[in-house]
Amino acid sequence: MISLKMSKTALICGVTGQDGPYLAQLLLSKGYKVIGTSRDAEASTFSNLYKLGLKSQVTLTSMSLNDFRSVLQVITKYEPVEIYNLSGQSSVALSFSQPVETMESISAGVLNLLEAVRFTNKKIRVYNAGSGEAFGDTGEEPANEETAFRPRSPYAVAKAASFWQVENYREAYDLFACTGLLFNHESPLRPQRFVTQKIINGAKEIAAGNLKYIVLGNLDIMRDWGWAPEYVEAMWLMLQTQAANDYVIATGASYSLEKFVEKSFELYGLDWKKYVQVDKSFFRPLDINISKADPSKAKAQLSWQAKTTLDQVISGMAAGAY
Repeated sequence: MISLKMSKTALICGVTGQDGPYLAQLLLSKGYKVIGTSRDAEASTFSNLYKLGLKSQVTLTSMSLNDFRSVLQVITKYEPVEIYNLSGQSSVALSFSQPVETMESISAGVLNLLEAVRFTNKKIRVYNAGSGEAFGDTGEEPANEETAFRPRSPYAVAKAASFWQVENYREAYDLFACTGLLFNHESPLRPQRFVTQKIINGAKEIAAGNLKYIVLGNLDIMRDWGWAPEYVEAMWLMLQTQAANDYVIATGASYSLEKFVEKSFELYGLDWKKYVQVDKSFFRPLDINISKADPSKAKAQLSWQAKTTLDQVISGMAAGAY
């Protein structure tokens, strides 16, 4: 592991989402100066930074990864030693109705970032947020870093493309660039449009008498759900190694969405079958039936391992435990 010096500058591209504020919190605790970007820093509310009490501690600036000049200006101005790319359209479901925006914000954005680093300072270490979605349907064989990609959504296609761009720049131009192939990870900062928040908030509202039922899609899908604050530590660890590499980040345990629903409603003493309706119009055009992960490389090389169980993820989200 390399030694950490105080007052290193880190740039978080896309600091307004779920992971950005947790990563900013971690980096600030390690003595970094943190620069956070959004497309329009003057118009953004930065509500998640406020929730963690970090708004005043992060330097905020406007930057669009789709605009190469914008990226170049920010990197030149702030001279970061580490860049964490968490930006881009983040919803799998939304990617089916916005495939062009999804591809441009993820794939073209990563390309602009890598090019800007190549032009300005090749010593900058770059983390790119990949996704376990790129593996597609794994079946019963957990995906590891050598598993072939079989993306089943525009979002997954874009993430797969960004992964290969990072690997290409790492090998062709000797950049310290790596991708974290993160499987599902949740927290109270997860946007309301995501199904996990819909389930937990629905159960809470039903228990309070404010809602009669919720409508969901395919309950048979299986996912590996982790705790977002733990996953940002893995991002940081990837940039502290001697040589850049890619890692699967996950718990190693997968559950059906039905099990997630069951456990969420149990928190409020409710039988989920009385309050959940399934509507096939909520099904995606293509979906992953089973998603399983093998995070053993991260454990062996980064000494990172997920500690939070599914029950703890659900209770933490329900309690709003930031």
